[in-house]
Amino acid sequence: MHIAITGNIGAGKTTLAELLAAHYGWEVLFEAVEGNPYLADFYEDMPRWSFNLQIYFLNSRFAQMKKIISRLQLEHATTLVQDRTIYEDAAIFARNLKQSGFMTERDFDTYQDLFTNMMSIVRPPDLMIYLRASLPKLRQQIQKRGRSFEQAIADQYLTNLNKLYEEFADSYALGALLILDMDILDYASRPQDFREVIRLVDMHLRSNE
Repeated sequence: MHIAITGNIGAGKTTLAELLAAHYGWEVLFEAVEGNPYLADFYEDMPRWSFNLQIYFLNSRFAQMKKIISRLQLEHATTLVQDRTIYEDAAIFARNLKQSGFMTERDFDTYQDLFTNMMSIVRPPDLMIYLRASLPKLRQQIQKRGRSFEQAIADQYLTNLNKLYEEFADSYALGALLILDMDILDYASRPQDFREVIRLVDMHLRSNE
């Protein structure tokens, strides 16, 4: 199976992916953040680097999707959990950059054409887990993990992303969707919260059998 975790910057995707992998014995596919040649420059000058960054992420996520498709075809008992999805690249991040004036219409159209071509061979996950988190929660998590290039992210940027995430979740129709409220849950520190997450994940996986 393919389990995907979606959510804003600092929502807790990587932590949940690692916890689920440890609990179920799944393999994690992480987002390409470390070693990303554009990320720090992007937060310094979004208009200059937005297209470059989004193409980098899109290519990275497409490579992950090809790996997922190949692995699931060869190893039917394998389950892969993915930290962020290819759908977010187009529906949320690139769209936000275009709406905010950080990506030109020409670059956005080129990006969308490439994304549409990739979708012809991409299959949706068996379960999408959306981590819903308010701005204060995101700020707390961003500060906690201490990535220097993230500390200057504007509140408006995160708020705009949250709005698009909600629209994405409301319209998602490609498969099962589990929404977790990160303002309430703290699965990293409270075992009872993680047990509740496992209960919900198990329930959704059983419904897909």
